Amino acid sequence: MVKLRFMRIGKKNRPYYRLCAVDARRPRDGEYLELLGIYDPLIRDDLKKFRINKERAEYWLSVGAQPTEGVYPFLKKAHVVGLFKPKKAKHPRPKKVASAPSLSASSASSSSSAPASSAGSTRKPKPPKKQRPVKDSKGEAPFAQA
Repeated sequence: MVKLRFMRIGKKNRPYYRLCAVDARRPRDGEYLELLGIYDPLIRDDLKKFRINKERAEYWLSVGAQPTEGVYPFLKKAHVVGLFKPKKAKHPRPKKVASAPSLSASSASSSSSAPASSAGSTRKPKPPKKQRPVKDSKGEAPFAQA
């Protein structure tokens, strides 16, 4: 898959970016297929900050390239045809299991020995807490008497 993304080429504390068509498996500053434009964030004039070859960007979008989230606003501002909003990667989350209503005292004796709240749970139960010795009012442990 081809992506349109920025490639940083600036010095330390002096960022400068190239807008490139890149194979998605390549590293950020790796080899690119084609240079499409530049972005210099430290220039004050908004018209000179971003320069793009609009025809080539439209070509790459027409053959299926996808802009990254950082590139999308710049292409939108340049009125590039064929632009679509990139989708964020959604990580599937496990669905919550509806817990059973709490058991009353009369129905608790007739139910099975396993509690209903942990029946649908996929988590491991927590280990029991360790007992600490009770301290005396003087701050000494009761078993340390002389």
